[in-house]
Amino acid sequence: MSFSFQLYSARNFTPWADVIASIAKLGYTQVEGFGGVYENPAEFKDLLDRHGLTMTSGHFFPLASCEDDFVVSIAAAKTLGIQKIFCPAPDQELQNGATRADWKAYAARLSDVGKRVQDAGLAFGWHNHHWEFMPLADGTLPMNILLENAPDIEWEMDVAWVIRGGHDPMQWIADHGARITAAHVKDIAPEGECEDEDGWADVGQGTMDWAALIAALRAHGVTLFVAEHDNPSDVTRFATRSIEAFRTY
Repeated sequence: MSFSFQLYSARNFTPWADVIASIAKLGYTQVEGFGGVYENPAEFKDLLDRHGLTMTSGHFFPLASCEDDFVVSIAAAKTLGIQKIFCPAPDQELQNGATRADWKAYAARLSDVGKRVQDAGLAFGWHNHHWEFMPLADGTLPMNILLENAPDIEWEMDVAWVIRGGHDPMQWIADHGARITAAHVKDIAPEGECEDEDGWADVGQGTMDWAALIAALRAHGVTLFVAEHDNPSDVTRFATRSIEAFRTY
């Protein structure tokens, strides 16, 4: 069972050389990439190598980066050693007021990209936020549309965003566990706390039952777990507490 670190969590604490050195020292062996680290893939790969880290997964946004810039994105992924590419969020126009047809068309795009990525020898999947769990005007959930209309892509479940979307992640794990191949591990602070961090908490310091959640995910074959905090005030504190908590699960 692998515990990775989503580098987006450290975007406000660069230079990256210092971030990578700190993460490695804490005992992480894997990181998950995002757009802010793909500018010079070979250089970043060398930095990871020097600290014994691998980048097994990466977020590529927007989806067009894997459509219009497919060759460049795949080349970057392969240089960095990425095995799983995840689209991390829907296009902005889908985040408010979209229709079932809009989401179905987007799912078709995901499916097409997934086939191209798979043909290139990598895995492709979706990383959720809360928008996918907010009912459309006809009561349909966008997440169901994506799962049904892009049946061959993987799902990296961001468990905390499922909760913020008003749903029980344990039920979604039970119903769709076969689609989930990775999970984001972050925590939700008690109401009124950590407001300077958008209400997020370090793993093990919040309200989520991560021991039970990880057990449920592992039962469905999930082996890649990724620590993330969308807005930490102290990334070293977050990284330290999170890996210490994960080791107990």
